[in-house]
Order: sequence, then structure tokens, then C-alpha cells
Amino acid sequence: MVHMFRSILIFLLGAVLAVSAAAQQQEGPRALVEQLTGEVLAEVRADRDLQQGNPARVLQLVREKILPHVDFERMTSLAAGRYWNRASENQRQRLTDEFRDLLVHVYSGALAQVEDNRVIVEPMRDNPAAGEVIVRTRVVQPRGREPIELDYRLAREGSGWKIFDVSVLGVWLVQSYRGSFASEIRKSGIEGLIATLERKNERLAADIAAGGRIQPG
Repeated sequence: MVHMFRSILIFLLGAVLAVSAAAQQQEGPRALVEQLTGEVLAEVRADRDLQQGNPARVLQLVREKILPHVDFERMTSLAAGRYWNRASENQRQRLTDEFRDLLVHVYSGALAQVEDNRVIVEPMRDNPAAGEVIVRTRVVQPRGREPIELDYRLAREGSGWKIFDVSVLGVWLVQSYRGSFASEIRKSGIEGLIATLERKNERLAADIAAGGRIQPG
């Protein structure tokens, strides 16, 4: 499961790597994913530091180019489920910040793995006029390995689109975290979940500062 969601985040991050507000205004969700997935693959192939999984380099890139284009608040609220409504505004913000940092820390180093992959964006089944769509893709892997079915859930925000969930082989990222979030909240409350995420982020940040590769956990 960890390996699956490393793949999820590789392309979640990759799909929005070079997006700008102007591009979002001009492109529908399918065209946007298709364009930007191609751009991230090209960038990784051209960047030696990304290919080698340089954590500081990738983390910088992710924070500067990607974070503005993923709706982490919505993602966090869905992962927290019914407990989201029980949290204060301050707790919601802190939980969103820590969950965002966890995803970035854990998965950004995996960008180097996309170098030999190819992404096929499937025809749209949903109507963008509805304001929320799923864009389906297949990640074609080298050496005859089975393609990975990878889907993005996007919502219209203003004149553009933001990703708020992704699925690999039918398992959604938000769903995969919902159980562990609920278990931690039942055990030690919202504050306990925030504290757990803070500790993980501190450890991962220390690993990056020491020059090590980011490890899931």
C-alpha cells in the first residue's frame, strides 16, 4: 500500500508541477492533466538532481510550484470525516498544514521514479460543467510491468481547477488516511492527531536537513 501511494503522489505532484493561473483559465481538467503530466516527465528527465532524488531540491520545487494548486484543506476535511466539524478553526488550519507537510515530505522524493514512465490520459466521462470531475489516466511502466490506473478528482475553484483526491487501482488517497485519522482522534482527540503529524514532520525534516533520502512513515 505504501508503494501504491508513493505512485499516487508522484503523479499528484507531477500533474500540477508547472501549472499557472493563466493555464488553468484556458484548459479544461482533462487537457490540464495531460499537458502538465507531460511537462513534469520532461522536467524530471532533464534535471539530474530530481533523477537522483535530491530531497532538498525536490522539496523546494514542490513548495514553490505545486502547493498553490492542490486543495489541501478539502483533502484534509475529507480525511478527517465527521471529526472535521468538531475541530476549531485553529485546529482545522493546523491539521491541514501538518497533513500537507506530511504528504510533501513523505512523497516528494519519489519524483525521481517517473523518469521511464509514460502517462495516457483517458477520454473524459464526466461533464466539467458539473464543477467536479474525475480525470482517469494510465501510467505505462517500463520493462513490461502492468500499467497503473491512476485517477484524479478535481473541483472547479473560480476560473480554474484544483486536485483534491487521487486514486490508484481504485483506492482513493483520502480514504486510505481516513481510518488512521479516526483511530488517532478516538484515542487522543484532534490535538493528539495534530501532535502525531507534527512529530512525523519533524523527523522527516531532520532527515532532509541531514541530506538523507525521504522515507515513508
